[in-house]
Amino acid sequence: MSLPPSAPSAAAAGPDRLPSPHPGGSVSSEAAERRLREAEERLREAIEELQRHHHASRDDSFGDGKPCCDHADESCIAHAIGNLCQSFLLSYGVRVGIGILLRAFKLARRQSYSSILDLKQLVSEKDLIVREEACRVGLLFGGFTGSYHALRCFLRKFRKKETQFNAILAGSVAGLSILALDDPSRRRTLALYLLARLAQCAYNSAKSKNKFHLWGSHWRHGDSLLFSLACAQVMYAFVMRPESLPKSYQDFIQKTGPVAEPVYKAVRECCRGGPMDLVSLSAYLSNKKEFSSMNLMADPSIVPCSVIHPDTESCLVHNGTAASETFRKTFPLYFSLTFVPFVVLRLQKFLESPAWTSWRAVLGAVRSTSFLSAFVGLFQKRKLEERNWPFMCFQELWILYGTFQ
Repeated sequence: MSLPPSAPSAAAAGPDRLPSPHPGGSVSSEAAERRLREAEERLREAIEELQRHHHASRDDSFGDGKPCCDHADESCIAHAIGNLCQSFLLSYGVRVGIGILLRAFKLARRQSYSSILDLKQLVSEKDLIVREEACRVGLLFGGFTGSYHALRCFLRKFRKKETQFNAILAGSVAGLSILALDDPSRRRTLALYLLARLAQCAYNSAKSKNKFHLWGSHWRHGDSLLFSLACAQVMYAFVMRPESLPKSYQDFIQKTGPVAEPVYKAVRECCRGGPMDLVSLSAYLSNKKEFSSMNLMADPSIVPCSVIHPDTESCLVHNGTAASETFRKTFPLYFSLTFVPFVVLRLQKFLESPAWTSWRAVLGAVRSTSFLSAFVGLFQKRKLEERNWPFMCFQELWILYGTFQ
């Protein structure tokens, strides 16, 4: 790096040999001191830059020119085993912690507060079957990180160079650690999730390099528009094509919402123009207090509000109840997913300020739960507004319902 012409002379002058001020006054003296300080600062930055380049060139290669690993204080095997054990313990602790916290919320709902302090009820094998699952999750993440670092070090020494191909090949082989999960559906779900993340990373990389971007992505709320379109597709599939969704995701939506599965089945049959299964629908409504006042036609043009919310006559009350019940049911889950990683993955910060960490976890859980509660409430509101419109139930309306939320 070339130095400014005035740097050597200014540095040689030193702080005790400042240039002589102009006889005319102190203005020229202050300007000369300022230029001297600027020259010294540039010289210092140039020296530091040269030192950084020198250390980088010395650390990135062995004496014979081969690339060096970034863990000079330990061997490659010890580095890989250390990463494996660390990732295993962290992921195992997160899964067990989430299970214990959810079990504590379950006992609190039963108003059995004393049993929360009883370890036999809190972590019993009968009510908390997470040990095998936690071990499998630990082997998944621990096996991935350990094998990835081991393979990358091997490729670096075998090929005698460090390239992006080393990371790609090591990550591909390390991905076989997904076999630690014994459930094929869970492996497929995780693979699809990672595939979506891969597409997101590729898109962000192309967008940052001005190679490709979707229309509207530069808008101020373009991400909200994309999320709305995704919600539209999901809610349409849930109501009209439930077989296209994974069973676990379908059950989560069903348990989160206030409408029973026989009612959604009747809505689906009504929108498709086919006959409704009044037998199963009547069997579900027979346990409701308002069932005697309901009059189900053989081929109704639209499912009435009294079938969707038989426990209350007011649509507004139903919407508010749906939002509040969703908050009550999902807050323990979101709090566990937020609080446990804060404690396990950032234990040092938690020990330094436990109150602040707990507050951040509560705030994050409230935000996530409030979002889901508002989504369910608004979805029910839009769905019930259709009953007052002078036309029949169309399948395309469910796309609009999901989009508006």
